[in-house]
Amino acid sequence: MVSKTFTVDMDKPLVFQVGHLGEAYDKWVHQPIVSKVGPRFFSNDVCELLTRTKWWVIPVVWLPVVCWVVSISIQRGLTPIEPASTVVGGIFIWTFLEYSLHRFLFHMKTKSYWGNTLHYLLHGCHHKHPMDSLRLVFPPIATAILCVPIWTLIKILLPPPMAPALFGGGLLGYVMYDCTHYFLHHGKPSKGYSQILKKYHLNHHFKVHSKGFGITSSVWDHVFGTFPAIKASDKSR
Repeated sequence: MVSKTFTVDMDKPLVFQVGHLGEAYDKWVHQPIVSKVGPRFFSNDVCELLTRTKWWVIPVVWLPVVCWVVSISIQRGLTPIEPASTVVGGIFIWTFLEYSLHRFLFHMKTKSYWGNTLHYLLHGCHHKHPMDSLRLVFPPIATAILCVPIWTLIKILLPPPMAPALFGGGLLGYVMYDCTHYFLHHGKPSKGYSQILKKYHLNHHFKVHSKGFGITSSVWDHVFGTFPAIKASDKSR
């Protein structure tokens, strides 16, 4: 049952509470709590552990996989330049996928119990606790599950020599995304593109969460008109 007056108890596991917020969930989840110590999600210790991932786990787990699948393309007869260009194509496709998932899936509006609960697990927790360092990157088990349909689709659409390299490029794009995302929250760039990207992303968290959906690049925000407006005072800094 959804109660309009429901209040989340931050001292208890959160996941199965947030669904009760109903229509109030969207407002609640976009009122961030800035703390490096994240909340507890589940009362079960195993489930809780599976929600926490160190950032360095992502490159350690997935970069060897990237090298392996690209090597398969080479073994199937591609010249060195062909898998390289295909990998670049995979990275480019990832940037579009990154933008699309963030805009249309991660920021979908929910109000049902299970809709709110699933959204909180998927992305809402990150907006509520943007500095929770152990829930910034995607757990490898979840990534592996999502890779199955993507790999299946790529195998159907592309010739056997090209498919592994394109998949590897997309996976490399994902690794770059997760590591960049972590850096934007916990790194301290002093100048250059990284500082611009950090400001652009934190604007999405703390000012206008309905714009600025790119993480590694703002290209698709410019293409689709979701790049946040820049105030005159910001331009002069």
